Amino acid sequence: MAFTFTDANFSETANNGLSVVDFWAEWCGPCRIIAPVIEQLATDYDGQVTIGKLDVDNNPEVTMKYGIRSIPTILFLKDGEVVGKHVGTATKATLEDMIKTHM
Repeated sequence: MAFTFTDANFSETANNGLSVVDFWAEWCGPCRIIAPVIEQLATDYDGQVTIGKLDVDNNPEVTMKYGIRSIPTILFLKDGEVVGKHVGTATKATLEDMIKTHM
């Protein structure tokens, strides 16, 4: 199951190893399309990579900090530093390649 990132837990979680964060919103159609991919990756990489979602409507601090203007946006952070970014929907293979690049 995908981790739930929030303004409160983001720094602590994203500063430890590789994190993949899907910035999304309930009303976003493309976000609903990519949601099953994020869930599958979270299962596949459980214990190796923190993969989760951050609701932009309920977590404005992190959303503004990273300048998220379009959703879905997926950030790849390693020990708190942004190492990759993907905007829009993506296939599992595309995201998996990005994860493997930064592991």
